[in-house]
Amino acid sequence: MKVAFTSQDLKGVNAHFGSAKCLAIYEVSPDASQLLEVVQFSNISNEDGDHETEGEDRLAAKIEALKGCALLFTLAIGGPAAARVVNNKVHPIKIAAPEPIPSVIERIQTMLKGAPPPWMRKILQDESRKLDFLDEE
Repeated sequence: MKVAFTSQDLKGVNAHFGSAKCLAIYEVSPDASQLLEVVQFSNISNEDGDHETEGEDRLAAKIEALKGCALLFTLAIGGPAAARVVNNKVHPIKIAAPEPIPSVIERIQTMLKGAPPPWMRKILQDESRKLDFLDEE
């Protein structure tokens, strides 16, 4: 499954969605993980509470970069941004404090190896259906 992490330094999940300088996108399976892509952004929020001005959409590039991802791990994400992420079939997950990306990946792998929570089972079923569709071609 493809998983995105909001980061300022590519080492940890240490950024809010709107102010993240980059997204680190990994392929994560129960036994392995691999960095697939790093997407960097220059038009980021400064977290001052001011939202986009008329005609400006700072989140569009981030939403587009998430295409194909199943999960997004972030420190924080506002309601409207979370709704846009969910509408693009990505499950946003807020973590309470900054954490190294490898630690989060390890937690994901533990869930995949054991009994995944209901929300993850649904994602895994959806991923499986996508692969079944590709096999039919």
